Amino acid sequence: MSKKEYTNGEVTVVWKPGICIHSAICVKGLPGVFKPDEKPWITMDGAGTDAIVEQVKKCPSGALSFFMKDSEEQAVTAGHDKDTLVEIMENGPLLVHGKLHVAHPNGDTEEKEKTTAFCRCGASANKPYCDGAHRKAGFKG
Repeated sequence: MSKKEYTNGEVTVVWKPGICIHSAICVKGLPGVFKPDEKPWITMDGAGTDAIVEQVKKCPSGALSFFMKDSEEQAVTAGHDKDTLVEIMENGPLLVHGKLHVAHPNGDTEEKEKTTAFCRCGASANKPYCDGAHRKAGFKG
């Protein structure tokens, strides 16, 4: 899975575009940092480290995460450490927070951690995962 990293020297934000559901929570919460119409779309000088970390923690899909300068370990975004939580997003995906195993029809399995967004609308090109297609499809539910 591809990923991109952005840093301000204190914190590094990691973005995994393949699991992003384009909820725009990051953009609405910290528009000085998250600018989807610009390249690069994350500008780390748009806010302080604490504000960036708090906003990244709100990412519902787990596509955004972070690690601090002297830490190799990536922080949990919006996940829960012990229990698995299933959250139904209004007009959007089904979010599963926590560790799980996904068994595919062809027999392959994969382990997911943190937050996994499953498609509810049927329009995703990345099934069973959400790719944000519910917006264009006008999904209500």
